[in-house]
Amino acid sequence: MANQSSEAAASQLAILLTPEGWELLNSVDPSAAGTKEAALNLNLSLRKAGHPVELVTAVVQQAQLRSKARTKFGPFADRMVFTPAGLEQATRLKLAGLHAQRFTRAGIKKVADLGCGIGADSLALASAEIDVTAVELDETTAAAATLNLMPWPTARVINADATTFELTGFDGVWLDPARRTTDTSGTSRIFDPEAFSPPLSFVESLADQGLAVGVKMGPGLPHAAVPANCEVQWVSINGDVTEAALWFGTLARKGIRRAALVIGAHGAVELTSDADFDPDAALRGEVPLGKIDSYIYEPDGAVIRAGLIAELLESAGGHLIDPHIAYFSSADALSTPLARGYKVVAVHPYHVKNLRSWVKAQKIGVLDIKKRGMDVTPEELRKILLAGSGREAKNKATLILTRVGEQRLAIEVEPLN
Repeated sequence: MANQSSEAAASQLAILLTPEGWELLNSVDPSAAGTKEAALNLNLSLRKAGHPVELVTAVVQQAQLRSKARTKFGPFADRMVFTPAGLEQATRLKLAGLHAQRFTRAGIKKVADLGCGIGADSLALASAEIDVTAVELDETTAAAATLNLMPWPTARVINADATTFELTGFDGVWLDPARRTTDTSGTSRIFDPEAFSPPLSFVESLADQGLAVGVKMGPGLPHAAVPANCEVQWVSINGDVTEAALWFGTLARKGIRRAALVIGAHGAVELTSDADFDPDAALRGEVPLGKIDSYIYEPDGAVIRAGLIAELLESAGGHLIDPHIAYFSSADALSTPLARGYKVVAVHPYHVKNLRSWVKAQKIGVLDIKKRGMDVTPEELRKILLAGSGREAKNKATLILTRVGEQRLAIEVEPLN
């Protein structure tokens, strides 16, 4: 199935790279394929204009990918080419720029981008005037990367196996291992770092050779899988945790073992620690613990993944409400871009029947449910609680479901600006 999908992508790219195909693709505004209905209308209009069916299909599907890619690449997407799997894993341009800064700050001049995908990180490296060789095993993806990197004379693409590529002469290596499998039904994630392509052990072997190595891993990377000789930085953008980057050699910052970089409307804020992971600090009583107070906060996902709750409490204030749960509370409102805050309105025992009565009495028609530490599916619970709501149910409410010790609670809150 994966081969069939790859062959289809190669066939479509070949059609687009004909003079007629390239001209037609670049004449189409990707917004014209931004929705399924719009893509269907575009397909029909291009066919009516007399273009061949195969060409129209390829152009419309590539326009859909370009439209979707704007969230990662902005206006650059309108002149790039993509494969579905390549776009799925491609680094956002903002993050690729941060990766490139690591190499420039370390004085790295020549980088091998092993497993470059469609070339997002190579694009950022080349933009930083770094000599970059992008290596990609998949022939179709390598072709897409070649097109995407054509404007940069310091970048070149080689269709080869990243694990056997000769690194003599390179002082830096960047890797974005494939963490998905592709078949005719789409893509699915791989979670075992040793099942990535290339595996994490290969990355470590490069670092052991003395190279400056950076690697992009998925945000769900287990702490136990993080090598001991690197810096690990989790990154979130607008609340979405996008990656865990491992930095070896001169790319690792002195005195930092783990970090959480939070990027949002406020700009970029980072929390760091020089210590290794310590999941039992709260259980040993080394992290403040107390009751649910006037305000409750949910740390940014990058802070949680990096295990930096204790450091956040030290800098922002507040206390955990349970040593196993990331929510923390305070008597006064706290100001931190590293957590989302809520004012506590009421604390209810978690009983579905009673919560349904509460929803009905409060005439709630829109209900946001957040949860940690409870085996509850918010979407399913929302349907149950709102079932039978009448037209008069126009109020909005937010519930935080969590546990404190053996108690299961539904905390009624109001989001803070």
